[in-house]
Amino acid sequence: MNKYLLHSKLTAKQGHQGDLAAILLDASKLVSTAKGCHLYVVGHDSIDLNSVYITEIWDTKEDHDHSLKVEGVRDLIMKAMPLLDGQPTKGQEIEILGGAGV
Repeated sequence: MNKYLLHSKLTAKQGHQGDLAAILLDASKLVSTAKGCHLYVVGHDSIDLNSVYITEIWDTKEDHDHSLKVEGVRDLIMKAMPLLDGQPTKGQEIEILGGAGV
């Protein structure tokens, strides 16, 4: 399978997990119509109260990279940056072997 899967964890400053998740949910609406987007899911762990997780599936890495140029996405990134506890780390690029829904 030749799709691109990216799984990322962002850590918010204490008390800002909900704010960060809301921004990422707004981003999901913007990129949902981008070329090659199959999945952009935002979630959180009920135990780790500062982290937000994003799982994305794209046709290609290039489609993912181009999604960062969708109108409004950069504004949301700038809005999210002050809420982060440190610089974001690179997400896990995972090779999809198959499964339901892909």
